[in-house]
Amino acid sequence: MMTSAPTRLPAWQALSDHQRVAAGFNLRELFEKDPGRFDKFSLRCGDLLLDYSKHLVTADTLRLLADLARQRKLQDWIARLFGGDKINATENRAVLHTALRADREVLLDGHNITADVEQTLAAMGRFCEGARSGKLTGFSRHAFTDIVSIGIGGSSLGPALAVEALAPYAASQFRVHFVSNVDGAHLATTLAPLNPETTLFIVASKTFTTLETLANAHAARDWLFAKAGDVKATARHFVAVTANAAAARDFGIGPESIFGFWDWVGGRFSLWSAIGLPVALAIGMDRFRELLAGARDMDEHFSTAPLERNMPVILGLLGIWYVNFFGVTSHAVLPYDQSLRLLPAYLQQLEMESNGKRVARDGSALDYATAPVIWGAAGTDAQHSFFQLLHQGTQLITADFIGCCNSHYTLNEHHIMLLANYFAQTEALMRGLTAGEAEAMMRAQGLADDRIGPLLPHRIFPGNRPSTSIMVRKLEPRTLGALIALYEHKVFVQSVIWDVNAFDQWGVELGKQLANRILPELTTSAPVSSHDASTNGLINHFKENR
Repeated sequence: MMTSAPTRLPAWQALSDHQRVAAGFNLRELFEKDPGRFDKFSLRCGDLLLDYSKHLVTADTLRLLADLARQRKLQDWIARLFGGDKINATENRAVLHTALRADREVLLDGHNITADVEQTLAAMGRFCEGARSGKLTGFSRHAFTDIVSIGIGGSSLGPALAVEALAPYAASQFRVHFVSNVDGAHLATTLAPLNPETTLFIVASKTFTTLETLANAHAARDWLFAKAGDVKATARHFVAVTANAAAARDFGIGPESIFGFWDWVGGRFSLWSAIGLPVALAIGMDRFRELLAGARDMDEHFSTAPLERNMPVILGLLGIWYVNFFGVTSHAVLPYDQSLRLLPAYLQQLEMESNGKRVARDGSALDYATAPVIWGAAGTDAQHSFFQLLHQGTQLITADFIGCCNSHYTLNEHHIMLLANYFAQTEALMRGLTAGEAEAMMRAQGLADDRIGPLLPHRIFPGNRPSTSIMVRKLEPRTLGALIALYEHKVFVQSVIWDVNAFDQWGVELGKQLANRILPELTTSAPVSSHDASTNGLINHFKENR
């Protein structure tokens, strides 16, 4: 599906004109003029509430953004996504992570792939039941107590997020660990307190050739051998999640312990597949299916709701508004729930690897910005590290605040204190503090005039800083599934507007190729001269100081 550059569309030009008006919007004034603003600019889907009233938008802004989505044929692209068209053109693949959680027949090249998905889910269920019941054991016939998932990127970030977020639902007999970094410190410190006799390893690699993952997997196997003394122990202690079953078998993993997935599942969209096996082991297969159901709820909403009342569409279009019309280059994700502290890292990969592109689908260079830098941390820790920049810095930075109405952890009044901060920060970003208000506060504190004058500029908060608030009733498997799928679809919406392929990641490959070239050079003592002066100097310095 070929389309013209979005910058040449009438809606884009209309938004450019409208931005000159919007640049003068003041959020305080917008709320004062319209007491019903929250009702107009908020939306509910299941247990999720999306409040976008604290944005520099009016009904006209949203109408023009919806016009842009229609002129970019977003609804057709949504149909193509769910219909299994090969929209990942550079790899000639369909993009059907939504089929992993579908409850209906999904055909790909005439084949019902949901039947294949259900077979894999059933196999995962059998394995989870065996491990959780203690029927599956290690080489010494002891039940497993620790699960070490070895992967990187999408094979690690999604499961790690879900396991931590859903810890209240986890089985007490398992401790789940994730190892991704090829830095030996990550694996060594993870294994140090563990018992090889009761440790189960999951090697998650689509190709089973990923350098970091295989290095860690081989080292873990050596650690097991040192205790078991028998290569056959691999079959009892190792599981593979991969599309390369032959390589997993060569590693020593039995066919019954290999869980496959398909080329139409991208790594950063693979939590819903067998890549989610650590999650299923931790919370049980029934709860894992609830996670899938939550994502399916959001799929249904995304594929049927009108653009103006569609959560992922609204989130995506708001991002377009700020990146392309206000020059925003940075977006913070701020979960006010410690259980979601890994969400910013997960979304970094989801958003920047998907939409961090410089060419359009047809290969032509873009002359407009795409993905912003995604970053963040859990509140309230974040308030005492970088919120100064959000409130009084020179850059306009947009932010998503995510909070839960109910907590699994009832410790004194902690949750009430947490939410007080959650609500206060978005209000402070929106309202700011005027010179008059700051002066009145200092006078109320008894400061003298000769102190008020010099301090006043430092006490002023400009406000008018936009933020999105997302609230969930409680962090449950179904709710988490919907939340993650919300962001998946937001990314897709933006890729359609920007005319980029959100489902490849060629930018990851060059560094891998060069690392494979450099690796053998590091195993000899001879100085190198085959690179640029800086790289040669760094490599030779390393060799001299080993």
